[in-house]
Amino acid sequence: MPPSNRLFDDLARLMTDAAGAAQGVRREAETVVRAQLERVIRDLDIASREELDVLRDLVTSLQAQNEALTARVAALEAKAGPAAAGGAAGLSEVV
Repeated sequence: MPPSNRLFDDLARLMTDAAGAAQGVRREAETVVRAQLERVIRDLDIASREELDVLRDLVTSLQAQNEALTARVAALEAKAGPAAAGGAAGLSEVV
């Protein structure tokens, strides 16, 4: 029986080596695919996460400014009276 044990040992060693080689090929393929995808994304000029965060902050700031200006215009129209509000309404329709 010793020869069959050696055969199984050699077969197990061969399978282990093949599995290690397959993992190496898989890692190499993943690296190549990842590099290609990163190159394609760079070529497409897609915005990064940081750029989107900056734009989101800018839009939030501009929305707050717009709301403040809207409130200010409403207060000025109320202070000016109904005649001025009618004239301002006509202007807003033109714009």
